Amino acid sequence: MLAASNNNPQFLPLMEHFYTIQGEGYHSGRAAYFLRLGGCDIGCVWCDVKDSWDAAKHPQIAVEQMKQWVEQAKAKMVVITGGEPCMHNLELLTQTLKQAGIETNIETSGAYPLTGFWTWVCVSPKKFKSPLPEVLAKAGELKIVVFNKSDFAWAEQQAVHVNSTCKLYLQPEWDQKNKILPLIIDYVKEHPQWMISLQTHKYLNIP
Repeated sequence: MLAASNNNPQFLPLMEHFYTIQGEGYHSGRAAYFLRLGGCDIGCVWCDVKDSWDAAKHPQIAVEQMKQWVEQAKAKMVVITGGEPCMHNLELLTQTLKQAGIETNIETSGAYPLTGFWTWVCVSPKKFKSPLPEVLAKAGELKIVVFNKSDFAWAEQQAVHVNSTCKLYLQPEWDQKNKILPLIIDYVKEHPQWMISLQTHKYLNIP
C-alpha cells in the first residue's frame, strides 16, 4: 500500500492527469488540470481511487512533461492530489508551475509535512492517520468527508487547529450521501461556520 517517492524531484509517480471542472470545495465550478500522484498509506476503506495507493504501479513522469500538458490545455489552475501527494517532494513541481503563471492547489490529508509553493491548500484529514497540526494551520480550506455521525465531532476537533480565515466544509461520502446529507444539512444550520461541499462532478458525470 505504501510506496514513497524516489529521491529525484524531477520525476513523480503519476496515476492519471486530466483537464476538467473542480467539483468540490471552495474552487468548485472552476476549470482545473488534475495531477493525481501515486502513493498513499492512509487506507480509507471508502477510497474511490485505491489504485493510487501503490506508487510503484504508476510511471515516473518528468515535471517538465506535466507542465507541458497543463500549458497545452491552457489551464490556469492545477490541482495536485492522490493518493497522498505530500508523500513526495513537491517543491520543483510547484515552482515550475508557478513560474509558468499557473495556480497550484493541493488536496492532502495533512498526514505528511507540506512541501512546495501553493496558491491554495485544501486539507481533507482522515481518521485513519491523523493530520499534522502544522499542516492544518496552513489550510485555506478544511474539508471533512462525513461517513457517519461520529465524523461531526471529529470535524470540530480538526477545526480548532486551522487559522481564522480557513473555509470549513462538510462533504458527504458519495456512497452514503442519501443517508448522510440530511444530517449535514441539519448540522450546518445549527453550526453556520460550516458549509456543504458536494461532489458536483459526479452529479455532472465528468471526471
